[in-house]
Formats: sequence, C-alpha cells, structure tokens
Amino acid sequence: MINPYRKNNKLINPESRLLLATGRTLCCSPPSKMENKLATVPEKILVEIVKLAQKQGRKGTQGGWKEFLNVYDKKIGSSLSDPAKRTRPTLVSFLQTFTHKSDLKFVDYVLRLHSNREVLDQIRQESPDNESPEQRLVRLTVEHPFYLSKYAFPSYDQGWVVTKLPKKSKLMSTDSIIAIDCEMVLCEDGTEALVRVCVVDRNLQVKLDEKVNPYKPVADYRTEITGVTARDLDGVSCSLADIQKFMKKLLQKGTILVGHGLYNDLQALKLDHARVVDTSFIFRRLDGRPPSLDTLCKSVLGFELRKGGAPHNCMDDASAAMKLFLAKIERGVDNDIPVNHEHVLENELAKLLLHGIPTDVHSEELHRVFPEQFTIELKQPPKKGRVQYSALAIFKDPQEAHCAFDNLNGRLEKDKNGLLQKMITLKLKTGATANLYVRKMGHDHFIHQDLQKKRAFQGEDIGNTKKLKRDDCDDHVKEIERLKQELKEKDLSKCDDHMKEIEKLKQNLSSKEFQISTQDKIITKLKKELEEMKLKKR
Repeated sequence: MINPYRKNNKLINPESRLLLATGRTLCCSPPSKMENKLATVPEKILVEIVKLAQKQGRKGTQGGWKEFLNVYDKKIGSSLSDPAKRTRPTLVSFLQTFTHKSDLKFVDYVLRLHSNREVLDQIRQESPDNESPEQRLVRLTVEHPFYLSKYAFPSYDQGWVVTKLPKKSKLMSTDSIIAIDCEMVLCEDGTEALVRVCVVDRNLQVKLDEKVNPYKPVADYRTEITGVTARDLDGVSCSLADIQKFMKKLLQKGTILVGHGLYNDLQALKLDHARVVDTSFIFRRLDGRPPSLDTLCKSVLGFELRKGGAPHNCMDDASAAMKLFLAKIERGVDNDIPVNHEHVLENELAKLLLHGIPTDVHSEELHRVFPEQFTIELKQPPKKGRVQYSALAIFKDPQEAHCAFDNLNGRLEKDKNGLLQKMITLKLKTGATANLYVRKMGHDHFIHQDLQKKRAFQGEDIGNTKKLKRDDCDDHVKEIERLKQELKEKDLSKCDDHMKEIEKLKQNLSSKEFQISTQDKIITKLKKELEEMKLKKR
C-alpha cells in the first residue's frame, strides 16, 4: 500500500504537512477542511481555541492537548504546554485531530465569535464618527480579554436558542437596550436550572419578571442567595422554553443585552446573543480584577445594593446593571470611572474564597468549614462535567474573616498571586472527608491597615490588641504612604531627596520576607510619578 505521507520514500514530518497553514510551502497531501478553515485565522485566536479546548477537556484522536504534545513533539513533549508558546503548525495540527461532531462545532463556534468581533471592528474603521456610545460599549465587551473564554457557549447543543446578528446598516442604527438578571438552583443531576428572570428597559420599566419551574429534581435552592424556596415554585408553570421564546422577541433586530457577569445568565437561559454589554468588563478595579455588582453600585452609583448576607433581588440587580450602563454613557464611554478602593477593601476583605471544592460536596456542607456565622455565595457553581467548584464565605467584617482564617487547621501556603491560603480537610455529614482550599481575598498588610482603621474609629486601644505578624513591614508601608503624600505637596526641587529616601527604604525592605513584592510595586509606582513630574516641569 502506498503511504500518502511519504515523498521520495521518506516519511514527511506531521508539522511539515501543516506548513500550508503558514503559507510558507506546499505539502504533498491536500489540505483538510479544518486546515483550510484555520489557514487565515490569527495565531492568537488559535491559541484561544486550544486553551478553551484544554479547559473543557476536549480530546482529539491523539488525546487531549498534553497527550497530543507527547506524541507530536517527543523532544519537548508537554513540558512546554502553554499554547501561546507553541508554533502555529503545532496548534493547527492539534485542532486537526478533532473528528467528533461536537468538537468540530465547538471550533466553528469560536471562529464565529471571532467573526462577530471582526464585524464590529470593521464598522468602527469604516464609520468611526458614527459609532454610538452604546455600540462602543458592545465593542469594549467583545474585545475584552476574557470574552472568548466566558462567552464560548455550547449553543450548538440541543435546547439552545441563537439570535441572529442583524446587517451592518441595522447594527449602526439600533440602540435598543434591555438589562437582565437571573437566579439559578443546583439540580440533582449536577446542572443548574433557571428559577427566576427579570428584565428592565432603558427607563427601568419592567419587561419581564417571572419565576420558572425547572421541571427536574432540585438538590439545592441556594435560598440564602436566590431568595427562592421550594414553596415559591408551587404552581409555577412557566418553563425555560417559554422564557427563551419571550427573550427572542425582545432581542430581535439587534437589541443590546446588558448584565453583570452576563455570561452566567445566558448560560442558564441557554441563549446565545451577539450584542452584549457586560458591566463586569467595562468597569475595572485598580488591581485589574472584575468588580462585584455591589462594589460598583457603592462606588459609581453611590448606594448599597444589598446588606451583607441578604439574598439577591433579581429585579434590583437587573436595574443596577442598567444604571451602571447609563452612568458609563453619561460620564463618557472612554473616560475611566475609578472604583473606590475603600469599597473594594471593605467588600473583599470580609470574604474568604473556598476553592477546589469537589462537585460531590453540596454547598450546604460548606457551612461546616467555620464555627463563626457566615453566608455562602457560590462563585463557580458545580456543573456537569466539572470536577471542582468555588464559593465565597462572607462574614460580618474583615476582622471576623481574618480570625476565621487564622483559626483554621491546615497547611499554610501562598497561591500564584501571593495570597495566603490553607488546604483543609472537611468532615461531611456522611462521615466522609473532602479536601479544599480556603484563601484570603487580600494581602495581610491591607487587612492590618483596615483593622487598624476600624479599631481607631471604634475608640479601641490599638496598642493593647494582639499585633499581627511582621508589624515592621506595615511601618514601611506607612512611611511610603507618607512620602507619597509629601510628593504631592512639595516642589520638584526636593524630589531627589525623596528618591534617595525611597531607595533607602527599598534596601531595608529587601531584607524582609513578608510582602516584598507588593511594596516594591509601590516604590516603582512612586518612581514613575517622580519622572512624570520632572518631565512636566521641563
């Protein structure tokens, strides 16, 4: 039998056969449909597709991504598994191993998301002066680094509804907007089901407010979050299909859909819509992490969305997302609206992240982690096919959260961001045990500062309280803050002295073992400010 992959009686390397995708040479075998499809796709999109496939556990004829690398590249193998560091032919070659129908549809879908993004960018380039603020926010959402990973839905599966993207001319003229929020419960089959959905228009008029019957056994109503009980769904006949039908009408002709963490709502609705604005994407915190809806309400809108530990109100959350959208337009789409750092600290430091939770551990079991009073909010609810999930433990204040963490028995370590965490063993009601991680939401020197502020406000004697570890590091942080304040008040003539003092502090800090990286960043920022001040003065 003739081997099609031999030329002049020599075996052709698999990577050589894929050089057609790069346009550098021809190969002896005709390109496959997948190869043709990927030939003009930018390399960064190929990287995204491979990362998504890896995250979703997709496998080709040669296994998953790492298994493929061990076969394809025996010299390096999976020791260099970051798709961004592999060659284009390697990425294409892996995707060519996909033969299952669902995997091929997955690749097509991600390419369609990329195509939608290109359409929006093309409109901007062709008519830059005609791009409305609403359209600009849609584009900011779909250009966000997390868009492809968060909005790559399996909408090719049964039961999904996909809305059509209107023609370019209608995209430019349609600025109809609605905002949505959904509540979901955990079902016995490991999936999530919609139980309530609320929709408001631009004027905050209610377009939809319905409870939804999941029509399958529920394992956890998450009442402390959803506010929904089993009794609330008695006699409810509205189904997911009914909601999908109504939403499809609302979203026809290119209506913009607004929400906070909107991908979670669309996943529950099994609804794929191209024109979206995600308020967790268009606002940013100082540390780059997505802000919570409550933090944005406090910082941008000036009100508290809900009291600590109170369940979500679907209607309030939908209205808040719309208000944030309108606030962004009113203050200028391209103008950064800073998220108040104090609000971030207050919200975040009163929480602990529970992650690496096995999916067979129900969320109600998590109340056994701490003896203190706290509420559980699922961050990444358990889903079918997912091995682990995560949740937030929310306490009354940062001090309670800090003490609860300190009292845990577990191995203390740091995560990749330098945040302290402990691996603990949780004893379940059944007598079995499960391992999970409990992580702080901020660095200890921030927690210490926050506690000091609270104690001072309450009139407590800080000197008599139990000191946290490495107080000397906090002294340096205070000194740096003092210098920063002086830099704003003093003339540039004293900048050199400040620089020397900062360098001296930096040398002192280098001998410390705690939070060096954080303090170095502060010093670097101060240097940059000084240089900018000098340039402006010149």
